[in-house]
Amino acid sequence: MKIMNCPLNGPRNIAEFSYGGEFHRMPDPSHCEPRAWAEYVFFHDNDAGIVTEWWYHNATSYWFLAERNTISDEIIRTFPASDVFREPVHFSDETDAGHN
Repeated sequence: MKIMNCPLNGPRNIAEFSYGGEFHRMPDPSHCEPRAWAEYVFFHDNDAGIVTEWWYHNATSYWFLAERNTISDEIIRTFPASDVFREPVHFSDETDAGHN
């Protein structure tokens, strides 16, 4: 049985988690061109080696980050997303962007 250490719940069976994709720094949503936003959402590096990924603990709805070696499938470390996101991200609504 493979174990993943959840930053909130401690060591758990890997079956309790869902993979959420590669982590990439988000561009500033208020100054981002549509092409750059599409690349952020849809394009991924798919690197071989150690990458940072989003993971989700299904039982508690908790999102966190993990560094994992994609070659050996070894989980190097896990950590809360708050280690990366120090402030909330604010998205403007359509009226703020000048749309009616």
